[in-house]
Amino acid sequence: MRYYRIERGDSTSLIAADESAAYDLTATGAAPSSFFELASAASLTDRSVDDVARGLLDEAPTVELSSVREHLVRPVDPDEVWGAGVTYAISQEAREEEGGLAEAYLNAYEADRPEVYFKATPSRTVGPNDAVGIRGDSDWDAAEPELSIVLYEGEIVGFTVGNDVCSRSIERDNLLYLPQSKTYAKSCALGPCIATGESIGDPLDVEMRMSIHRDGDTVFEESTSTSEMVRTCEELVDYFTRYNEVPEASVLLTGTSIIPPDDVTLLADDEVHIEIENIGTLKNTVEQL
Repeated sequence: MRYYRIERGDSTSLIAADESAAYDLTATGAAPSSFFELASAASLTDRSVDDVARGLLDEAPTVELSSVREHLVRPVDPDEVWGAGVTYAISQEAREEEGGLAEAYLNAYEADRPEVYFKATPSRTVGPNDAVGIRGDSDWDAAEPELSIVLYEGEIVGFTVGNDVCSRSIERDNLLYLPQSKTYAKSCALGPCIATGESIGDPLDVEMRMSIHRDGDTVFEESTSTSEMVRTCEELVDYFTRYNEVPEASVLLTGTSIIPPDDVTLLADDEVHIEIENIGTLKNTVEQL
């Protein structure tokens, strides 16, 4: 199933959708209002999230999915968002002409240990149709589309679409500036929904596409497949959780293989569309901070 969260006045509702219909789970007696409430119930009863949701469908009213998409909010509120980098060949190849960065990225791509870094808190993370931010002290900013793993107590419970916005000019100046290029206000977007393993199938065999639109024109568009990733989701989660105080609810971005050329940078009022097969499309505008 896919799980959406929608805004209804001063409250939010959790919507579950399968191939036939969409259901308002919050309108049931159990009244779950978040995906992580389902994940908690699944953990306590040794069931899957989808099994817990299916137990509520008989009493859940149906809703129009088109209406759901008009009122989307961030599908989860993770305690922390982390990222994994250089998980695709193109990610390290893009740095080959970046002086001292090239060797570091090549080593990370070929090493047993992946790059894993802290990305965002809830206050730095936006949802569908919200604005992502670009820093005022950066002149080259990139959207980075990424398959994102949703974790509950360190276990994989679903997948979503992530945008790991990066200030590439700051990163290029000095690798030690990476935290500043990655972690700042509105630097991460998640959505439009959470897809469980039943819905996504093999997470390393789905198509991913990103396009950037400006004043009615498409200034960049490219597609790829997660089959190009050189590490498994389980491997990345293992290193993320290793010797780490992992919070109850977290998201791990898995890296990107779509990198716009140097002459394409995000500008205020751009619109970024990121689509991942079997999950959906995350849409965000761009805001100059």
